[in-house]
Amino acid sequence: MDILISVQQFIDSILQYPLLIILVGGGVFLTFRLGFIQFRQFGHGIKVATGKYDDPDDAGDVTHFQALTTALSATVGIGNIAGVALAIHWGGPGAIFWMWITALLGMCTKYTEVTLAQRFRIVDREGSKLVGTISGGPMYYIEYGLGKAFKPLAMLVAGALLLTAFMTGNAIQANTVSDLMNSEFSIPTWITGGLTSAVVALVILGGITRIGRVTGILAPVMGILYVLGGVVILAINYNGIFPALASIFTEAFNPTAGVAGTGVGVILQTMLWGIRRGLFSNEAGQGSAPIAHSAAKTQEPVSEGAVALLEPFIDTIVICTITALVVLTTGVWKDTTQTELLIGGGDLSYVEELRGSYVPVGASDVPPELLIDGGIQVSAESGGVMYAWHEIPVERFFVDPEQTIPFTGIIDTQQGIAVSAEGEVQYTRLYGMAVENGAPMTSLAFEQGLGDIGKYLVILCVFLFGISTAISWSYYGDRCSMYLFGQSSILPYKTIFVVIHFLGAVAGLNTIWGIGDTALAIVTIPNVVALILLSGIAKKLTDDYFSAFKPGMTRDEYLSVARSRAEKHQSGAEV
Repeated sequence: MDILISVQQFIDSILQYPLLIILVGGGVFLTFRLGFIQFRQFGHGIKVATGKYDDPDDAGDVTHFQALTTALSATVGIGNIAGVALAIHWGGPGAIFWMWITALLGMCTKYTEVTLAQRFRIVDREGSKLVGTISGGPMYYIEYGLGKAFKPLAMLVAGALLLTAFMTGNAIQANTVSDLMNSEFSIPTWITGGLTSAVVALVILGGITRIGRVTGILAPVMGILYVLGGVVILAINYNGIFPALASIFTEAFNPTAGVAGTGVGVILQTMLWGIRRGLFSNEAGQGSAPIAHSAAKTQEPVSEGAVALLEPFIDTIVICTITALVVLTTGVWKDTTQTELLIGGGDLSYVEELRGSYVPVGASDVPPELLIDGGIQVSAESGGVMYAWHEIPVERFFVDPEQTIPFTGIIDTQQGIAVSAEGEVQYTRLYGMAVENGAPMTSLAFEQGLGDIGKYLVILCVFLFGISTAISWSYYGDRCSMYLFGQSSILPYKTIFVVIHFLGAVAGLNTIWGIGDTALAIVTIPNVVALILLSGIAKKLTDDYFSAFKPGMTRDEYLSVARSRAEKHQSGAEV
């Protein structure tokens, strides 16, 4: 296992910066190539998504709205709760600005990949409800758009997406939900895992049509609940909204207040955390959402691309911004709370101070013992290695939850215990004031704003987000399995997916998090390269579509033109 972790971390270190560069650079290139389509046709995307131009006779498995909600169910999730908190924790408020920038660029990237996925999708008019009639996604536009010579690359992308579906899109979601229910309500993880596995199985065994119906209800409900809760908190803390927004803009270029990762003026750290969390929140360029959008009922690839460009806006500009403002206005991002500090696990790390930032140190650099005198880390005064919780050194340790008795002794970093000065008492946990991070930080912000209602609202949203993400990602893996192994693999794939969901709920998954993220990087880089190479086709489709469909057209006018175009171009509209 250690070898696997080392290999994964090595690959991730190599891919991390090329991934960010190609995603941002690709977004800029496509935005200029397609004439800022995300701004020009935003309104048209809303009209198509709301069903104004729906034609039930078009080939496909779900409506435009259902395709959008299926993709959003996979995109809007725990990342919106935890990812924003991570960005602020490491990069300061300014990281949110860079999340916005990546979302605006990501709107064009997602438009391009979905338009191409629709253009090169496979239509099987004899397909069943269980299997579905449509297959599409990055593997299809890579193989058929770039040519048969690129099929090995298409297979690599499909395989990496399949692995990601099992892990990041499934096991991680189940683990997050079961862990939350266990910590909050002491419900055994196997009970939660059994319940969520049953729900996921009931939905995904019904095929994409049932998935579309469920997400068409679940995604709007969970999104509205979460946003309404955030808006209420912002209404209560309205005096802090403008200062929070000001800090986002000013610290985007001159960061001063990052809790963990940002020292004064370290703009690169702020940019990287904002870009990284923004890209992984809205999933633009990752090739996953095009699989869901390929199933939409339409003969016009561009119409579904216009729907898809709404996703990064909803996910990042709206929902992530709500989370960010709630965290910033309540001040929890830099507040400390009474915390139980595990000595050998949990959220501990070992750091040292470097140019105003706290930098994690490798296991080989951690001394075997840390001296604690009167609750204070002696090494903190000399710039040495320090015990940290969420990458921030703990100022003072206590032996009791009430924090009245300071601890004096050593922390044995190898054994994962604290030993009193007399050597008579050993502790596996101490207590102190520490900062929160991730989902607990957001939960704390909602709790501070709405009391217990806010806390339980976040718990409910994590529960719904986790299930809906697993449901949507099951379809992504479904289409990848179909591409790689054929139709006969669908039912075995779904069975394995449900089993992995249960295993994920009861297992420790730090390694799987890393493997899933690395697999996603392996998918994203060739996918964005393919989008750039195929951007000429996307531009041609875009210009052709908007020359035929004029602003202000009625439903009847639109459908009349669409049917005429479908008859004229039927032979070239589908592969």
